[in-house]
Amino acid sequence: MIRVIIADDHPIVRAGLKQIITEDRGITVAAEAANGAELLAAVRRQDFDVVVLDLSMPGMDGIDALKQLKIERPQLPVIILTVHPESQYALRILKAGASGYLTKSSASDELIRAIGRVHQGGKYITPSLAEKIAFALDTDTGALPHETLSDREYQVFRLIGTGRTVSQIAEDLALSVKTVSTYRSRILEKMRMDNNAELIHYAVQNRLVE
Repeated sequence: MIRVIIADDHPIVRAGLKQIITEDRGITVAAEAANGAELLAAVRRQDFDVVVLDLSMPGMDGIDALKQLKIERPQLPVIILTVHPESQYALRILKAGASGYLTKSSASDELIRAIGRVHQGGKYITPSLAEKIAFALDTDTGALPHETLSDREYQVFRLIGTGRTVSQIAEDLALSVKTVSTYRSRILEKMRMDNNAELIHYAVQNRLVE
C-alpha cells in the first residue's frame, strides 16, 4: 500500500484529491496538511511514501516546504500539484527536488499514474514539460532574465507582475515592507529593468502571471 500525504490549504481540494487517489486500492491517503509547517510536522511524526504538495499556501508555502523536505527526507518523492501552469514554476520546482509537476486541471487523469511512477523512483512530467527541460539544457540557449532570480525573488517578481504593491506583497508573504523592497531592488537589478511597469509588462508578455 502506497501511503500518501496531501498538503493543500483548501479542504474541498483535499477531499477531491482524496477521492481520486482512493479509487486505486493500492494507494491510501494516510494524512492531510493545510500548509507547509503542518506537512513537515506530519513527516517528522510518521513515514509516508509520496507527498502531494500545493505551491500556494499561507505561512510556509510549497516551495519552502519542498526545500526543507529535501533536507530532512531527501528520498521522499514529492509531486507538486498546483493551479500554476508549467511555464511559471515547473523547471524551478524540478530543480528544487520535486519528482513530478502536475496542474490541478489534469489531476483526475494523471495523479494516480504520477504517484505510481514517483513511488517506483521515477519522475513524472508531461511531454510539454519534457520539451521545456530539453530546451533549458541546450547549452547554446542563454538564461532568460527571470531565470536568474532566486526562488524568493521569483515569488516577489510574480506578485509584482500581478500589479500588487510592496505593502500588499509584504502582507501576502508575511515579510516586512523593507525586506520586500530589498527583493524588488535586486529583481530590477538582475533583470536590468527600471520600474514595476517594465516588470509587469515582462511578466505578462512571458505568460508568467495569470
